[in-house]
Amino acid sequence: MTRTARPGPRTAPREAKQDRSRATRQRLLEAAVSCLAEHGWAGSTVAVVAERAGVSRGAAQHHFPTREDLFTAAVEHVAEERSAELRTLPAPRGEGRNRAVVRAIVGLYTGPLFRAALQLWVAAANEEQLGTRVTALEARIGRETHRMAVELLGADESVPGVRETVQGLLDMGRGLGLANLLTDDGPRRERVVAQWAGILDGVLGVSR
Repeated sequence: MTRTARPGPRTAPREAKQDRSRATRQRLLEAAVSCLAEHGWAGSTVAVVAERAGVSRGAAQHHFPTREDLFTAAVEHVAEERSAELRTLPAPRGEGRNRAVVRAIVGLYTGPLFRAALQLWVAAANEEQLGTRVTALEARIGRETHRMAVELLGADESVPGVRETVQGLLDMGRGLGLANLLTDDGPRRERVVAQWAGILDGVLGVSR
């Protein structure tokens, strides 16, 4: 009979330390994203992020020795979170599907993750190390968003004009996300959603 080996006396403490280290790293990344969304690049120093995460500056620098290391990792974290958000979008069916999809996609671009991503774009324009990462990750997110929009809408991109209409929807969502930085104009945004849903009904057909 094979006996299951029990972990040695050092295994549990080592695993607990690794769990704490992962939790600290996660808190730092989430704090970095929140600081970017609220204070922008200039106001998001390692010290500010560490305080927000509830850890010492030394602990922050243990995980991320430089500011660039921290925010490069934050770029990847935001990309992963936005990808996860895409994958959890609802898949509406029947009448009103187009409007529900438009509203969900606009929600992606007006939420806190996109706000943080915008701050990263601004920072990337002046930080070469960030710029390379942001460009590559945003290209990936753009492809995923387009694919998800096509899937949710049930769109056939072999039909002339359909691909351009879907891309126009995404461009419109980004525009609303930019406008949302200055003011939260929910009622106007809802009218724009309704108008785009009408455009999609005409191009794709009204779902029943």
